[in-house]
Amino acid sequence: MELSRIDELINKCNRCDDMVEHFPKNTTVALGKSNKILIIGEAPANNGWRKSGIAWYDENHKLIPSGVVLQRLLNLINLSLDDTCFLEAIKCYPKERKYLIKCKDNCRDYLISQINIINPSIILSLGDMATKAILNIRYSKFSEVVGKTFEIDGYIVIPIYHPSPISPLSYEGNKKIFENIISDAI
Repeated sequence: MELSRIDELINKCNRCDDMVEHFPKNTTVALGKSNKILIIGEAPANNGWRKSGIAWYDENHKLIPSGVVLQRLLNLINLSLDDTCFLEAIKCYPKERKYLIKCKDNCRDYLISQINIINPSIILSLGDMATKAILNIRYSKFSEVVGKTFEIDGYIVIPIYHPSPISPLSYEGNKKIFENIISDAI
């Protein structure tokens, strides 16, 4: 199956109709120059990809604040956002945060299909919900899994703190992960 076919299925999906606003773009995958690193976010950012059509950028084609932090982290390993692939665990925009778990579960088969086609060397999951979507494991606190390396279906998955600048851990909490774990893995 091709990525475009999965996007067609996502566009026709009605599993969460009463909980979401559908992703208004033709593709739910942002392919980079390489498939080596795949970054998985939680759900389309209201001020970013959802409106601009470009992952990590707003309607004025300016890098959104989370993109700025993630780019700083990627600089540590001599990469840019354009070098990575990106997709969301939840394919549509949940109207309320209380719908995230149900939407995550409903989108998981699409997520896994996209991962298998992209076939990355490393998957970085941004934050708790994206991590739960890909790892499908239980933990008490997100900090228990951050920076650890997991192998799922032959893929290396490394959970990181979400790069939102409102989080004090967005850069400092991820810096050593990028310098040590990710740089060693690529």
